[in-house]
Amino acid sequence: MSELKTDRELIEAAYANLELLGEATEAIERTIAALDQGEVRVAEKVDGEWRVNVWVKEAIMLYFRVAPLQTMQSGPFEYHDKIPTKTNLAAAGVRVVPPGTIRYGAFCEPGVVLMPGYINIGAYVGAGTMVDTWATVGSCAQIGTEVHLSGGVGIGGVLEPPGARPVIIEDGAFIGSRSIVVEGTIVEQGAVLGANTTITSSTPIIDITGEDPVEYRGRVPAGAVVVPGTRPKSFPSGSYDLQCALIIGRRSSSTDRKTSLNEALRVFEVPV
Repeated sequence: MSELKTDRELIEAAYANLELLGEATEAIERTIAALDQGEVRVAEKVDGEWRVNVWVKEAIMLYFRVAPLQTMQSGPFEYHDKIPTKTNLAAAGVRVVPPGTIRYGAFCEPGVVLMPGYINIGAYVGAGTMVDTWATVGSCAQIGTEVHLSGGVGIGGVLEPPGARPVIIEDGAFIGSRSIVVEGTIVEQGAVLGANTTITSSTPIIDITGEDPVEYRGRVPAGAVVVPGTRPKSFPSGSYDLQCALIIGRRSSSTDRKTSLNEALRVFEVPV
């Protein structure tokens, strides 16, 4: 831990003054190696609140400066990049289906399955999570355990500014096909997003299950069942329907998450 503290100081100094980059290079490389092994994280939950480790994001951005471009081979494919792909997948208990790619500096817990999709540097993916075909997990995104990212889902990367919160998908969430979650949005535990739902930091997320609507932004409440929607807004040239997201129900409490999820999808007729 004392070494990590020293590394943090070097990285913070180099980020503030690039002339110090040379003496911080080893600290940057050690930090990216620690990210790759899950020993440090871009963000973590402390006392019920998500906290961003700003210096770790700074290390990722500095790593792009110090890492050299190199030619890499993967079977018949050739790549030319600064960051290699993740290795030792079998030992990590992670399944990757060709041509799925996990970038070095991302960490996946045992039991993660990646279909032909992509997990970027700084991301953390929890045990038992499925990243389905052509789904992407952006840089620094934090994905919980037993999450399902359906085909074509886009989880945005939030690398800059360093203090910005990454996209966070908490345990047991289900993200329907072609949904997009970006700009540091939090999808809380057990929530369900129907197919084609787009959530940004400014998207109105409206709970319509009560007598009066309740609006959220940047956060999908735990257990919420959400589908795409629109609501009218007046402009000088007329009234137009703008995109929003609608909370149409809540998942029931259950010790069996899969049973509860299937029930939610059936009862609320949620497209996935």
